Amino acid sequence: MSNNTNKSAFIATGLMLFALFFGAGNLIFPASMGQQAGNHIWETMLGFLITGAGLPLLGVIAVGYSNSRDLQQLASRVTPWYGVIFTVALYLAIGPLFATPRTATVSFEIGVLPFLGDDASATVKDTALRVFCLFFFACSYWLSISPGKLVDRIGKILTPILLLSIAILVLTAAIKPMGEPAAPTDAYQTGAFAKGLIEGYGTMDALASLVFAIIVIDAVRAMGITDSRQVLSLTTRAGLVAAGCLAVVYVFIGYMGATSVAGIGVQETGAAVLSQSAGHYFGHFGKILLAVIVFLACLSTAVGLITSCAEYFDRLLPNRLTYGKWVLMFTLVSFGFANFGLSAIIKFSVPVLMLLYPLTVAIIALAFLDNLFGGKRIVYICTILGTLPIAILDGWKTAHSMLDGAKDGLVMQIDSTLKTILPFYSSGLGWLLPAVVGFVVGFALSKTMKTESK
Repeated sequence: MSNNTNKSAFIATGLMLFALFFGAGNLIFPASMGQQAGNHIWETMLGFLITGAGLPLLGVIAVGYSNSRDLQQLASRVTPWYGVIFTVALYLAIGPLFATPRTATVSFEIGVLPFLGDDASATVKDTALRVFCLFFFACSYWLSISPGKLVDRIGKILTPILLLSIAILVLTAAIKPMGEPAAPTDAYQTGAFAKGLIEGYGTMDALASLVFAIIVIDAVRAMGITDSRQVLSLTTRAGLVAAGCLAVVYVFIGYMGATSVAGIGVQETGAAVLSQSAGHYFGHFGKILLAVIVFLACLSTAVGLITSCAEYFDRLLPNRLTYGKWVLMFTLVSFGFANFGLSAIIKFSVPVLMLLYPLTVAIIALAFLDNLFGGKRIVYICTILGTLPIAILDGWKTAHSMLDGAKDGLVMQIDSTLKTILPFYSSGLGWLLPAVVGFVVGFALSKTMKTESK
């Protein structure tokens, strides 16, 4: 492959990866965060970029660096059964149960619902949601059925249109800001950097990075590149393109949010910030522009999730269903769950994500540190054993708090105690110290044990 072809390939692959990552949540979170951070926007944004763009980049590189066939092989370094359970849980969570249906419902609520009018009845809205989801998932199915064409269909077609649409809105806001950034809200008065770190988790791209990395690696290999070093190099450069695009978009949207308070006031959600900002600058055309942005962002993410899930389960359960039938199944299941609406999807997904996120970050870190401890299984086991209890508690606590009248249960008592004794627990990073302790214990034990294969 020539240098020019190589360069074109990693740019197109990087743009495809950006589009797969960039869903509606990536628009909403920085817009809302910008309004709340106010004149602390740059400190907050630095933290947000680390977890919102940096962690996904590390996740993509980690899979390539580990030379693993897929996420299951990487997670199986803990134990084979853990590898299967963790991988299946992650794929289902960011696939047909939660994230994929959410792409359709978010796209509907931001891009379609405003055009129905405030006086539209619940029946009309429900019917419109079903019709839109049918169209949305029909498009997703068509794009997903031929994964070998993802680079051409997404990286070379959808992504440039998406980036152009976003650029029109955010550059206009940057050139003609509505006013100066307002004073930060109470939550951002102090510790804005740490707050930005936690807000970056909301994108969930670190979870998706372990899934999308396989699509990138397969796309690279489909170009005729088989040498592991070249695959890692091209995957890394594609990841840098994607993370760079994410970072630029986040900065501009965050700044637009920070300067929008003077023109549209403080809004409850990032969706409202985007909608009213688009209307402020472009009137009715602004709503259409925002609808296009959100639809393209959600569609490309849905395609990546459906494709990844279908490819994984096709490998996990060979000779059961063809790839095309897995795509059809996950598309139909996603369509079914999408009809429950956005609020229900978010309510049931948050506890699962609170459980999976710390385990995902731990796996990414272990993949990079593997050579340090010679790939000893005991280090993987001890690190996950340190991380898992707090991850379970975070998920349990989140689910428990959603139940009426359940504020004084045992889980809340444990939660109250840990807030006083465990560093970073109140900030949502309580799993960090136990994970480090587990790693240190595992590393010490590995020195006293015979060398074992990975």
